[in-house]
Amino acid sequence: MNPFAYPAFQVLSDLMLPVRHGAALMNHSLAAWKEFAETPQGRSLRATCDLLTLSGLTHSRPPFEIDSVDVDGKPVPVIEEVAALTPFCSLVHFTKDTARTGSDHAQPRVLVIAPMSGHFATLLRGTVRTMLAHHDVYITDWHNPRDISLMHGRFGFDEYVQHIIDFIQVIGPGAHLLAVCQPTVAALSAVALMAADNDPAQPASMTLMAGPIDTRINPTRVNELAKSKPLEWFEKHLISAVPFGFAGAYRRVYPGFMQLNAFMAMNLSRHMDSFADMHYQRAKGDQHLADSIRVFYEEYFATMDLTADFYLETVDTVFQRHSLPLHELEVRGRKVEPSAIRRTALLTIEGERDDICAVGQTLAAQDLCDKLRPYLKAHHVQTGVGHYGVFNGRRWERQIYPRVRALIHDNEASPINVNARSQPIVPLQSIPPITSAAAASVLNEPGKTGKAGAPPKRSRRREAIAPEHMIDPQALADDVPGTQAVETDGEGDRSTSPSA
Repeated sequence: MNPFAYPAFQVLSDLMLPVRHGAALMNHSLAAWKEFAETPQGRSLRATCDLLTLSGLTHSRPPFEIDSVDVDGKPVPVIEEVAALTPFCSLVHFTKDTARTGSDHAQPRVLVIAPMSGHFATLLRGTVRTMLAHHDVYITDWHNPRDISLMHGRFGFDEYVQHIIDFIQVIGPGAHLLAVCQPTVAALSAVALMAADNDPAQPASMTLMAGPIDTRINPTRVNELAKSKPLEWFEKHLISAVPFGFAGAYRRVYPGFMQLNAFMAMNLSRHMDSFADMHYQRAKGDQHLADSIRVFYEEYFATMDLTADFYLETVDTVFQRHSLPLHELEVRGRKVEPSAIRRTALLTIEGERDDICAVGQTLAAQDLCDKLRPYLKAHHVQTGVGHYGVFNGRRWERQIYPRVRALIHDNEASPINVNARSQPIVPLQSIPPITSAAAASVLNEPGKTGKAGAPPKRSRRREAIAPEHMIDPQALADDVPGTQAVETDGEGDRSTSPSA
């Protein structure tokens, strides 16, 4: 472990804080001085201040900013609610006013499993927004480990899988599961364990998108790097401890800033060009384009740590030992057998140009679920898209999402009357702790989380478009505004740094 990396970063970040605050104050002052602010010198000075305020990282989740969605051509308000809570994750429910949909029946319930990969669940904002028109959507909103006290215990791959099982059970029988990228392995494991137990809440369908089910197939540079070094190397060089002063002080983590630095360095010139373009557009008065770049980087610089246990176990079991495809994966002492899945329909989706999770790696789930009837299986390879384009962008909306929607609706049980739902979501206060007895303190006193504060506030902000990623946030480097359009289909994704 590198015990000094995180504290050193935090000291530098704290030293820069007055500079950023001063730049923000000057920017506001210049804005009030309209005669000077609209001159070329004033715009240039404000653009410089804007860059300085953007120079630091944030460590709390940005808002989803999904205020409404069109359902059957009618705008329907959307409200975020926490349906279940553990120290490590919130199950966020995007509730809609069903009375405005003109239907007496509930939409299919879908649990979206967001990756725990250095950024927050808001990177799936576009995925959620698209699905909300026809589905009742929930998402796993993972908390930043640096905000989680050591008293709440460890969080590794086993706990990740257990969270998925518990959240599916909270939503109730007949729900559907959609896992994006990294969590496809955990999602498949969770459904397999539920099937082995004949759990009545096992999902009606499971969609696995661009995930590393079997990384021996068409290995990418990321896969090769993960196998090129022993696990001890990752622990020695990439693991540090949360500094004193935060709720999660002394917790061993893979810091988000390390991951960010790695892929920023990979395409440093493109990022510098983007920052220069933002300054240029701001200085010449094109605030719209400058704002689009700023929104991108606000999301990009919102980093989340990964617990050391989860990071190292994922590298070990998924990328080095290939435990799931070799039928050697165990969760809490139980062997995971995908062949136990007999009732959950399966859809696997891959991107033709995905060089993070290459074609064939997600398809491997079809062979593992060998007892599933053929009519319950489907596979789709989307041409012309990379990793990010599988679940965000125009082709996701127009070509991939219709297939996901068809699978869900084809396997949806008889419509449930909204006013007579037999499995209501349990109120937050009565949900028992999911991972340990210590979770009760989070439910009873959510504000007591030390310097870093409680789980991220559900505030609202305009939509930001930023790519999502499986092993590390590589795709962001190829979708930098200023070098190409903000909205992208994700072509040309690259990465050379493995992470969970």
